[in-house]
Amino acid sequence: MRISELAERAGVSTRTLRDGGTSRPKAGGEARGLLSAPRAANGYRVYDDADLEVVRQIRTLQGSGFGLEETRPFVECLRAGHPRGDSCPDSLDVYRRKLTEIDALMEKLRAVRAEVSERLLRSAPEPKCHLGGSP
Repeated sequence: MRISELAERAGVSTRTLRDGGTSRPKAGGEARGLLSAPRAANGYRVYDDADLEVVRQIRTLQGSGFGLEETRPFVECLRAGHPRGDSCPDSLDVYRRKLTEIDALMEKLRAVRAEVSERLLRSAPEPKCHLGGSP
């Protein structure tokens, strides 16, 4: 299939497939080496269902907060012939790092929430200022 058909089937633009595009979710990027295909005699690249699976895997991961470069081990795992991109050790390492990153963000959010909650408790129980209307 040509790039336009791959883009349509994957639900992305041809620009996204060529260079990662400019808006999320970015799906691929020939320029980044995540998506490649041989050229036909006419010079057009020819993609197959394996390429479609790569694009879908990248989109799924990016939808879960993974950066484009973080998807590389999953793509390499698929290209190595594994039925799933997350069945290789490098992919599992990316999952572990992402969980550590998420845990740190959650801890930071808990701290911010505690601070906001404390500020609310310290404020006057009833507002002293009424906007519009009578008090």
